[in-house]
Amino acid sequence: MKNYEDIVIQTLEEYAEMFNQQRDGLEATVIIDREGKHYQLLNSGWRKDEYQFYVIFHFDIKDGKVWLQENRTDVLIAQELSDKGIPKKDIVLGLQFPELRADTGYAVA
Repeated sequence: MKNYEDIVIQTLEEYAEMFNQQRDGLEATVIIDREGKHYQLLNSGWRKDEYQFYVIFHFDIKDGKVWLQENRTDVLIAQELSDKGIPKKDIVLGLQFPELRADTGYAVA
């Protein structure tokens, strides 16, 4: 079984490849900080006459759990991680208000 870091990185790389096929002027880039356990997919570039730079997904791994800190899509990325082998009890929806996390089916912290 793959470890959590491998699953997160593989998932981000899959999305980067998909987004980069759209040829919309933006480049999707995976940022990996193995030491600090931070993982991002970001978009940057020119769309028409406007420069854009923003994080699409951001994950951290803390205390053995994968924290979803940002999701700027309608993709159910936490469910995808669960489908790839990370138990829901080890995924924290950090972007969710802490008092509501117990109702998500994922870890509270």
